[in-house]
Amino acid sequence: MTRAEAGAPWRSVGNSAIVQVVVTGLSGLLGMVTARLIIEQFGVAQYAQYGLLASLPALIPFADLGMAAVVVNAMASTDRVGTDPTVRRTLTSAFRVMLCSGLAIATIGAVLGLLGWWPALLGPGLLDGGAATATVCVMVLGLALPCGVGARILVGLGRNALQIALTGLTAPLVMAGVLLIMLAGNGSGTFLAVAPYAAAAVVAVVLLVTASRLVRPQVGAALRDVPRLRAVPGVRVFDLAWPMLVQMISLPIAMQTGRILLSHQGTPLDLARYNLASQLFGVVLAAVATAGVALWPYFARARSQSVKASPFRASVVFVVAGIVLALVLTALLPVVVPLVTDGEFGLSLSLVAAFVVFTVLQAAKYPVGMYMTDGPGLRAQVLPIVLMIPLNLGLTWWSIPHLGAAGPVWATSVSVLVCQVVPNALWVRRSMARQA
Repeated sequence: MTRAEAGAPWRSVGNSAIVQVVVTGLSGLLGMVTARLIIEQFGVAQYAQYGLLASLPALIPFADLGMAAVVVNAMASTDRVGTDPTVRRTLTSAFRVMLCSGLAIATIGAVLGLLGWWPALLGPGLLDGGAATATVCVMVLGLALPCGVGARILVGLGRNALQIALTGLTAPLVMAGVLLIMLAGNGSGTFLAVAPYAAAAVVAVVLLVTASRLVRPQVGAALRDVPRLRAVPGVRVFDLAWPMLVQMISLPIAMQTGRILLSHQGTPLDLARYNLASQLFGVVLAAVATAGVALWPYFARARSQSVKASPFRASVVFVVAGIVLALVLTALLPVVVPLVTDGEFGLSLSLVAAFVVFTVLQAAKYPVGMYMTDGPGLRAQVLPIVLMIPLNLGLTWWSIPHLGAAGPVWATSVSVLVCQVVPNALWVRRSMARQA
């Protein structure tokens, strides 16, 4: 690996972080305006339901069935993305798997709606008419899922900054959707949560079209090969897909169920506070996550070239950046929160502190996690993440009566430290010692 290639990940991380900060800053402003509109026009309870339904995709990030690892590693491991036959067969396999997964998700959403099970699943935070909205949201999510291959292609190509910039179209599209619903005279605001799903679907199509141009003619050829099951066999994906899939099933159960548990055990005000804090700190968390993902193709390429690359220096840089960004946001909260909520509610010190700690732990975790994206690394993460489910759910259920909206965040922070940060760092240290 040349000096230029060695410096490439930091340029990619820097570009990704800068673009992410700009995009999330603008998206955050639009998101706050959107939240203010919803609270003013439809009330806190409707805003709580909006946040509850909008968070459903976070519960099923495993929807691509582990194809992210397969596509990113395939793209990052070749210098001939436009002509490599393995890339074409990999994309064909990914489209096939995600098409089946998307249709299954849409079908499940429709069945839950027909059987009337959404209220039991999502709790009292779901208002009258919310079940129909949840059904529509999940069906849109499922039908748009195959287009998600585009984002994976861009990450694998090292074009993360471009992917982020295009994803930044989501917030203005969401705001436009909310305004259209308001202008259409939906006085109850029942279908407000459809707006983020429709916006995400449009952006997914844009990402796929953009990615197809960069690897032309691979995407078009792969799509034509999708129905040709016998004539065009796919590549072997199970060795990378199954540990990635287990993680993607386990992590949202462990980390993204706070809203649902609050809906069952807390108050609507607790849920609204959690939604707002999650939205605000989501700006910083998104920047950390995006910068971290930019390291994935670098580590994949280093593996393919048998070059030793350590993630620990990156972890130190990420932690420092996470602390700075989290504290800057904390300093702005006394001004931002009243503007968003119109003085209806505030955020407790415990809730803010919990999100600061969670942000720092996520920053420490990402570089090490991106190093562990080969088969052995992905498999090593499976058991700790599976154990994270009972730990986090138990801590969350116990903490909500004592800490309110802050309970799920503190519980998740402890779980991330015990089940991800510490075991991942120990595994990488042993792995690098074996290489040495």
